[in-house]
Amino acid sequence: MTAPMPVETERPDVDEVVEPDRPWLVIVWNDPINLMSYVAFVFQKLFGYSKEKANKLMMDVHLKGRAVVSSGTRERAELDVFRLHEHGLWATMEQSS
Repeated sequence: MTAPMPVETERPDVDEVVEPDRPWLVIVWNDPINLMSYVAFVFQKLFGYSKEKANKLMMDVHLKGRAVVSSGTRERAELDVFRLHEHGLWATMEQSS
């Protein structure tokens, strides 16, 4: 039996810069349909936020037109947007800058 022949491989490019993974943001937008109390309730239910934090985020939605309610991986953001849509809220996601 003979020894296997050595195989030449390319050396990895060590100068390659790897950027850290930027989190995805879930944004809830203001709408003319849902009551403010309902929006705060949904934040508490879906994200486990305290009543105070849920009310602060709801006021941001109401006064500023939007609020970032969660952040994380793309898959998690997609799930959060889906769940918010199921509860009748207008939500989108975007990658943080």
